[in-house]
Amino acid sequence: MEKWSFLQLAENILQEEGKPLSEYEIWEIAKSKGYDKNVSSQGKTPWRTMCAQMYVNMRDKKDSPFMKVGSRPRRFFLKKLFKGTEAKVFIEKDVIPQKKFDYLEHELHPFLAYYAYFYLRAYTKTILHLKSKKEFGEWVHPDMVGFYFPVGEWGDEVVALNAEIGNISIKLFSFEIKRELNFSNLRESFFQSVSNSSWANEGYLVASQIAQDEDFQNELRRLSNSFGIGVIQLNIDDPDSSEVVFPARSKENLDWETINKLTINADFKEFLKRVKNDISSKEIRKEKYDKIFTKEELLKQIKKK
Repeated sequence: MEKWSFLQLAENILQEEGKPLSEYEIWEIAKSKGYDKNVSSQGKTPWRTMCAQMYVNMRDKKDSPFMKVGSRPRRFFLKKLFKGTEAKVFIEKDVIPQKKFDYLEHELHPFLAYYAYFYLRAYTKTILHLKSKKEFGEWVHPDMVGFYFPVGEWGDEVVALNAEIGNISIKLFSFEIKRELNFSNLRESFFQSVSNSSWANEGYLVASQIAQDEDFQNELRRLSNSFGIGVIQLNIDDPDSSEVVFPARSKENLDWETINKLTINADFKEFLKRVKNDISSKEIRKEKYDKIFTKEELLKQIKKK
């Protein structure tokens, strides 16, 4: 079978689809059609390689078949298919279909509990907002919180000495969960995460789908670097492939004033009591935190309804 270049792949997909697409959309469609197997070199982010080559082609060749249309998200189209005002209307209406989710946001909580337990070594607790008093604004409580304490990793003597000298090595996490992140909800979601996570050692914005458009990724990286909020992408098809996309900036000191305010929520207050008891007893009561399902159980829970 003849191998294609990334440019040939992009041109074929745009021709067949007949509409503007982002580089990530081009690649996903190519995968669904099996065309990705025609490309000899892929790497971890082949859509970015393809995007870079398309830009170079548009810049250096007057007869380039490609053109860029719109922004946020940026898309590519074929010059020969562009029809002036008709294409502009197409772009303005954003007719690229939005993904229909067949799961709810709260159904992602067990996936995060699984990831936090096995990869952050943390126990999590879901915070139900209905249990909060309506004294403050809507952005107060994170969706989930987490707790790390090196019981079982350190000997009892080390844990005891650590506590005795006032340097208890615990870490508290805050998680804000969304089904997806894209330009339409990035700023609201991100600053909700900032607001809800200021008290913790590490705060994360978590989603199962994160736009791969280069402009979006650059903005997400900038916000993460500026405010220290990490980003986790959950994989609902393979929980072990979930990953920290951008790491959180760890803070040594906790914000006790905010922690005190968060105790207006019964779940959060119970979480603090549980952490205190586990530290005192040097034994973590796993059943008091979110249940950790097996990978097989997770997949059954959320399997395409």
